[in-house]
Amino acid sequence: MTARRPGGSQMIPTAPASRPAGDPLWRDHHADFSLTSVLQALRAGTTSSEPPRADERVAAVLVLLIESDAGAEILLTRRSSNLSNHRGEISFPGGRVDAGESIIAAAQRETHEEVGVRPDVMEVHGTLSPLSTFVSRSYIVPVVATATERPPLVISNDEVERAFWVPLRELVRPDTFSWEWWSVRAADGERPMFFFHLDDETVWGATARILHELLCRVHGVNHLDLPNW
Repeated sequence: MTARRPGGSQMIPTAPASRPAGDPLWRDHHADFSLTSVLQALRAGTTSSEPPRADERVAAVLVLLIESDAGAEILLTRRSSNLSNHRGEISFPGGRVDAGESIIAAAQRETHEEVGVRPDVMEVHGTLSPLSTFVSRSYIVPVVATATERPPLVISNDEVERAFWVPLRELVRPDTFSWEWWSVRAADGERPMFFFHLDDETVWGATARILHELLCRVHGVNHLDLPNW
């Protein structure tokens, strides 16, 4: 068995019942992690979508990619420990969509506010599948964008403790990715929970779900084609 990377200090809840889920869906598939190939794979895939529920707040996050010597890299942040929801968790920059604001404009505005990346250095390429969160009752739309160069980051300390880039190829290392089946309420059945254990951070929850879809699509597999689901 491959030893797992240390991960971070994030407080991750435990489910009343859980079980290991096995190998990643991309195990037997090849991926080219150059930025050009990643974008081609994302354009070739399809997103799944259900409309938001009446009690959900619509939010947008920015999945920002750049090219480096390691291939495509993705921007992640650690949320401030002073926030009311998802404090200290790893996330994409983003937040609630204001009245009259588009999904793309919201993702770009929030990214500028949180980490200082201006909208004029971004090129938007589309969206990934929306997803719902249970704690904050948010309906999150991931917006995919690229920057031609590694932009300088200016952190808003009220919202973000840290921002950092991670090569996509690092996220599929055997010692980094794992997933489990969780059963929180018997009436809801099992749901997949994904984890990315870095050297100093652990990505889980909605951010891990977005990363899982992105990586599956880069490998040419359906992120919803989960065994026993």
